[in-house]
Amino acid sequence: MPLYEHVFLARQDISQAQVEALTKEYSDIITEAGGRIGKTEYWGVKPLAFKIKKNRKAHYTLVNIDAAPTAVAEMERRMGLSPDVLRFMTIRVDAHETEPSIQMRKSDRDDRRDGDRGGFRGGDRGGFRGGGGGGFRSDRGGGGGFRRDRDKPEGPRPPRPRDDRPSETESGETA
Repeated sequence: MPLYEHVFLARQDISQAQVEALTKEYSDIITEAGGRIGKTEYWGVKPLAFKIKKNRKAHYTLVNIDAAPTAVAEMERRMGLSPDVLRFMTIRVDAHETEPSIQMRKSDRDDRRDGDRGGFRGGDRGGFRGGGGGGFRSDRGGGGGFRRDRDKPEGPRPPRPRDDRPSETESGETA
C-alpha cells in the first residue's frame, strides 16, 4: 500500500485533548479500511502565516499513514466536513521517517536560539547598530532614503489636478 504523510490544522480554541480525539477518530477511519497508522506527532499550537477562518493560530498534528487511497480520501472527506479542522495536507512519500520530524527535534531548536541564524545581531555585517560598510544607508552613497530620493529629480512637485466644478457652497446648488 502507498505511504502518506498527513498534516492537519485544528482550531486554536479547542483543547489538546480534543485534538487527540480528532486524531484518534481519523486514525480509526484508516484502520477500519485496512490501513495502518505509523507515528503520530502533536506539534502544538503555532501561529499561522495568515488568518484562516478567523484563526491566527492552530494545533498542528502529523500522522504517517500506510493505507489505500480510498481510505485516505474518506478521511479527507470527513476532515472537510469537520468545523474543527481548518486545513489538511496529505503527501505521498516513498518511505516514512523513523526519527522524530524536524518540528520535534529539540536539539535543532536549541541551536537556533544560540544566535547562529544571522539577522541584525551585530557582527561585521553592519546593520542597524552601526558597523562598517553593509549598513542601511551607507552602502547607497548620497544619503539613501525612500521613494522620492531614488528616481525623481529634485524640485517642486507639479500641482495636483483640480476639479473646476463649483462646489455646493459656492453656487448654492449641488453639482
